Amino acid sequence: MKVALYAGTYVKDKDGAVRSIYQLVASMVKNGHSVVVWTPDFTPEEDGMVPVNKVPAVPIPLYPDYKLGFFNAVVKRQLDAFAPDVVHISTPDIVGRKFLQYACNKGIPVGSAYHTDFPSYLSYYRLGFAEPAVWNFLRKFYNACDVTFAPSEIVRQRLMGKGIERVELWSRGIDKELFDPSRRSEALRRQWDAEGRMVIVYAGRFVLYKDIEVVMSLYQRFAEEGLSDKVRFVMIGSGPEEGQMRERMPEAVFTGYLTGTLLPEAYASGDVFLFPSTTEAFCNVALEALASGLPAIVSDIGGCMELV
Repeated sequence: MKVALYAGTYVKDKDGAVRSIYQLVASMVKNGHSVVVWTPDFTPEEDGMVPVNKVPAVPIPLYPDYKLGFFNAVVKRQLDAFAPDVVHISTPDIVGRKFLQYACNKGIPVGSAYHTDFPSYLSYYRLGFAEPAVWNFLRKFYNACDVTFAPSEIVRQRLMGKGIERVELWSRGIDKELFDPSRRSEALRRQWDAEGRMVIVYAGRFVLYKDIEVVMSLYQRFAEEGLSDKVRFVMIGSGPEEGQMRERMPEAVFTGYLTGTLLPEAYASGDVFLFPSTTEAFCNVALEALASGLPAIVSDIGGCMELV
């Protein structure tokens, strides 16, 4: 079967959604399907598993490390030449909508995946007034698909409550051989200057909608209580709020994005995983941390609570 897949970003390990997409592509290839990916954002040297076509794009103002793509005649010719049997859409943006229209016009079955809870982000940028309009768009988009996959039962129920039909559960998994407590490294803990301290690990993008204010406030509370020498915060990731976080958490360790075996080693070398986000559709990082042997402290709102 030939599968045309569109994703808003295809930079490996950039976020949990992309890791899920990579897992999906790997599974389809393993099962003998032919897959071609279209995306506005990818790093060629990071992928050799399937052909990837880059669509025209510009940076998104509120999310400078993500891009907004455009569907043009070149993309249509590429799709026509590939002649897919199925279209899979991972991002309901401008290009995703064009892929949906293409599939509907050709009578091609189309599935979509709800990776990211975009409506819940709006209030963090004083755009909460736009949430009804966004849900109206998403309802029309997903109801035009043959099936929509939700990553957790909480999200599935929420989507159906918003009037979205034909929603099925597609949960996530991780590589247990990669994420394992045996990767704990005392040398890495010494590098963090964490000997004799409790290491609190956060992994994710440094953005407001990940509720990073909770992390910064907790750091400050430890400082106010005179307990700074008892803990070490290790912040894995990057994002537009990194400057503010470094200013308010001067003794925290900032690792940047970690890939390969560096990420599971960092998880396993911690003591507690902290992820307060209330906007998660699933929560890959919590699953990775749990598999690495860390107890996880997460919000009781959103997809994380189903894992803990």
